[in-house]
Amino acid sequence: MSKLVVVKKYIEDIFKTSRFAVLATEGDGQPHASYVAITPMDSYRALIFATYRNTQKYLNLIRNGKVALLVESGKHSSTAQQDSFVLTAFGHMEEIGTAEKEHVFNKHLKWHPDLLSFMQAEDCTLVRIKVDTYQVVRGIDDVEWWSINDIDEDKSN
Repeated sequence: MSKLVVVKKYIEDIFKTSRFAVLATEGDGQPHASYVAITPMDSYRALIFATYRNTQKYLNLIRNGKVALLVESGKHSSTAQQDSFVLTAFGHMEEIGTAEKEHVFNKHLKWHPDLLSFMQAEDCTLVRIKVDTYQVVRGIDDVEWWSINDIDEDKSN
């Protein structure tokens, strides 16, 4: 199996089991971390989450759209480090436009049905993170960087 196929499988598997991530933003020189419910879209080239507009994370996103989203595999074992891995998506934010809002809303709600009242709030908005790069960490000495172009499905066909 090629390395590219293995990496794609890791990314696919982590999004099947992990629906939450730590979002890292920056504002006025200060880092800010938030726990968000995510939904992958477009073959993992985009990650969706909902947020209120009156939050520090949203303000940071508007000022500086560069972000990192850290997702962990959820598999924990003190003896089997190889079963645990961390994926970090690096990219930039886009607010979901009116034309696609219903589709994205329904997709996110399908992954997170408990968020309906939150997502229906007047001050809530949907955000897309367009992924540029993934960092795949499978161990302390096993770290790889993959650009989205390298793992793009269209390029592997």
